Amino acid sequence: MMSDHEVIVYSTPTCPYCSAAKDYFRDNEVEFTDYDVSSDREKAREMIEKTGQQGVPVIEIDGEVVIGFDKDKIENLIQ
Repeated sequence: MMSDHEVIVYSTPTCPYCSAAKDYFRDNEVEFTDYDVSSDREKAREMIEKTGQQGVPVIEIDGEVVIGFDKDKIENLIQ
């Protein structure tokens, strides 16, 4: 599954769901930009402003926000 979607992942290095989400995108050849919100305060603030969430992963696909690794929702957005 190739994709021309803009995918942003807000994550931390120790989050297993973040790793699972990034592995999913890699396995499906979906390019994504990863922001480590544990070290990037500006991106952490951006994520909280967009979602009101402090938990990760927060995934944004073409402007649609997915909270957590919700595989069904992600698949619907990248098809």
